[in-house]
Amino acid sequence: MKRFICLPLLLVCVSVFSQQKTLQAIKIIQSPKIDGNLEEDVWANATVLTDFVQNFPTYGLPVSRKTEVKILYDNTSIYVGAYLYDDPSLIRKQITARDGESQTDVDYFSVFFDTYNDDQNGFQFLVTTANVQTDARLGPNLGGDFNSFGDKTWDAVWESKVSMKADGWVVEMRIPYSSLRFAKKDLQSWGIQLLRFFRRNNESSYWSPVDPKVNGFVNQFGELKDLKDIQPPLRLSFSPYVTTGYRHSPQTNGYFNEWLRNGGMDVKWGLNESFTVDATLVPDFGQVVSDNVVNNLTPYEVRFTENRPFFTEGTEIFNKANLFYSRRVGATPSGYRSVNSFVANNKEWEIVKNPSVTQLYNATKFSGRTQKKLGIGIFNALTAPMDARIHNTVSGKDSSIRTEPLANYNIIVLDQAFKGRSFITFTNTNVMRNGNGRDANVTALDVALYNKKNSHVFRGTARYSKIWGVSPYDGYNTTLNFGKVSGNWQYNFSGNVESKNYDPNDLGILFAPNEVTYNANLSYRQFKPTKNFITYSYSLAPRLQYLYSPYAYSRFDISGSAFWVFNNFWDISINANVLPGWERNYFELRTDGRYIKYPNNLGFEIEGSTDSRRKLFIRFNGVYAVAPKFDNVYTHVGLGMRYRFSNKFSLDLQTNSSYETNQLGYAFLRETNGEPIVGFRNNREFTSVLSGIYNFTSRLNLTLRARHYWNKVNYISFHNVDVNGDLLARPFIPGQDENVNIFNLDAFLTWDFRLGSRFIIGYKNWLGDEEIVNLSGKNTYMRNLGEVFDLRHGNEITIRFIYFLDYNQLRKKR
Repeated sequence: MKRFICLPLLLVCVSVFSQQKTLQAIKIIQSPKIDGNLEEDVWANATVLTDFVQNFPTYGLPVSRKTEVKILYDNTSIYVGAYLYDDPSLIRKQITARDGESQTDVDYFSVFFDTYNDDQNGFQFLVTTANVQTDARLGPNLGGDFNSFGDKTWDAVWESKVSMKADGWVVEMRIPYSSLRFAKKDLQSWGIQLLRFFRRNNESSYWSPVDPKVNGFVNQFGELKDLKDIQPPLRLSFSPYVTTGYRHSPQTNGYFNEWLRNGGMDVKWGLNESFTVDATLVPDFGQVVSDNVVNNLTPYEVRFTENRPFFTEGTEIFNKANLFYSRRVGATPSGYRSVNSFVANNKEWEIVKNPSVTQLYNATKFSGRTQKKLGIGIFNALTAPMDARIHNTVSGKDSSIRTEPLANYNIIVLDQAFKGRSFITFTNTNVMRNGNGRDANVTALDVALYNKKNSHVFRGTARYSKIWGVSPYDGYNTTLNFGKVSGNWQYNFSGNVESKNYDPNDLGILFAPNEVTYNANLSYRQFKPTKNFITYSYSLAPRLQYLYSPYAYSRFDISGSAFWVFNNFWDISINANVLPGWERNYFELRTDGRYIKYPNNLGFEIEGSTDSRRKLFIRFNGVYAVAPKFDNVYTHVGLGMRYRFSNKFSLDLQTNSSYETNQLGYAFLRETNGEPIVGFRNNREFTSVLSGIYNFTSRLNLTLRARHYWNKVNYISFHNVDVNGDLLARPFIPGQDENVNIFNLDAFLTWDFRLGSRFIIGYKNWLGDEEIVNLSGKNTYMRNLGEVFDLRHGNEITIRFIYFLDYNQLRKKR
């Protein structure tokens, strides 16, 4: 009997999963009232969408609770109504910040649209049980985290309401066409996807099945057919703002006090149905979270997270080639530190003003996609010339020093999407500086070709950089990659060549050029739950590196990893890396053509987390690495704890402690003949971050983040390095030890008092740049933390008011 029952069921499943689901669009004349109820007559004639299919934890099973969704549209908006049946006592209702539903105790519903039906790009709109909104832009180079599908920094203006019922909950959404981009056609079809998430069992169920074995997400959408005579509206909105505040910051001699005042405007203008101009005029980015600054002993630049809204919202097309590191725009002036150094070494001078951030005059983004799926993006930003002013205490005169010239930053992107998930992208970045400043240009071509089954892909890139200035130079970078990207077993092979003078760093970021790298990767992932695991995966990845010029061996290593998600939703991963032979490091000495040899080493890492549904959620990781020939041992322990006190209040504490004995590295010293000096040192780092959020309502919250970083470096011995990379003894150099403390506190009270409008009160506290903790006796983390609060700190309080004005609403009122 089981055979006769299972066979029809199997045939039904195969039919459902192999055919794209479709929905006939229904147009209405009278729009529904968005109140969280679906009782109006307009909803009665809408097609009811059911038959949701689980993606996680068990792909292929039907959704665990009855789910009904209806879609309507008119000349201005698209409407989504969902009746999500459930036991009210089991519904999770934590209030979160906007875009902050991940790993919190809340259920949610989401709708996705692929408005160009290109299987690559789209929009997401999500509503939680607390009526908190999340929205995101979808793209081939976006998303990737668990239940994260795209760029959440993109914020649209749309409407939603939620109501609780005796047999579940209801969400009603109105998404105006001004928040979407689509072709101007009398009859069109969109890709559409619906998602329901249950927090109590971490169940994700989709209307159109999403097979985890298949590469890609948007390509597994259903279809919303025959949208008729929808006219893209005039998309024109203004967000004027005013900011005021007060800053009290420590200087070499006393404090510098200043009133802060600024005003400007963000403008969004839809030039036509597909293309939009976003502009920011005289922007003020003061109310952003402080950077995670560290004492960088490596030869590589530290990459900081972008927190400025204009540079995070809707920039996915500009990042397609990974040549846009937006922190270059408005960065610290190139001459900022030299001014500080000059004053520190010349006591008769003192700093009157030395701006640490380059002022941005304006920035503009033009982006969109044509009916033939050609994406076009143009970015432009203009930064002001920056000057430092110093005062001579002997003569009484002031002097001005130009620390950064006037500069113009440009990006042009042409991105052609093809059938399936294939694409070809052209990118050009350009930086021009006033006067004799350095100018730069990078041109790139990216290609991805998927086969018809979406199981294999070939990728290729080519880049050419050109630098103009006192000593012009150019370089190139090219990569080839082929791999299997769907199924349980996956693999890829890749090669990367970076010439010696390849340099995209004026608007992008490259940690080290002059490399040739060969990579391979083989992985296996189990998608179906087993007796003990929901899912698990294993991977193995060898890597071989050479110096490009002159072509010379650098290193060979092998990495392996294993990852398991247990049935109780705990997860754990183990990573290992083996360097079986000597490494020639060509970058540590910061000297062209020279290298230092590092011996074979072995490293292990274990990390994991507990069930994030619980009030107490714990994250942990540990690392142990050893290079026996140098008696070099590295250990790291990380522990994070988040406690949810209520549906409104939660706190998170993350600590990371690392200690490395006999670390060998450049000592930032040179002999009189210019030869680099290296040293063995003991290096200890400890970082603690306390963050919390209290949500008064779904649109009013208070956030807090405090971070303390401590780094203690004690040198043991110093050495020279011969031409073969071996160490040579030299006398000890006293006074090179370091004890670095960095402290920041950021607090923001944010009130979204109407759609698109916001009122923010911000407070910042930081340890002064020139403040140093000097301890006698035992130097511990707690003693450093205590001393930090006895030193001089800067303080800043700001108030910001942003008001959203939509042209269509203003015209309707008139």
